[in-house]
Amino acid sequence: MPEDEAQAIEVEGRVIEALPNAMYRVELDGERCTQVVAHLASPALLRVLPGDGVVVALTSYDPTRGRIVRRRA
Repeated sequence: MPEDEAQAIEVEGRVIEALPNAMYRVELDGERCTQVVAHLASPALLRVLPGDGVVVALTSYDPTRGRIVRRRA
């Protein structure tokens, strides 16, 4: 397992905006309503639209950027 994946934490959120270059603005669930910019972790997740619930992996290196690892059911 790569070192950065070992330190990643997964948080739930909601896609609020599709950005250029396959990036998405995601509002994380919780008290502070933090927004991060995230990209897709795999090509199997191509059907992510604004309003979809997603799980985002964040690392301690840059907590403002993440990776969408799956959609919420």
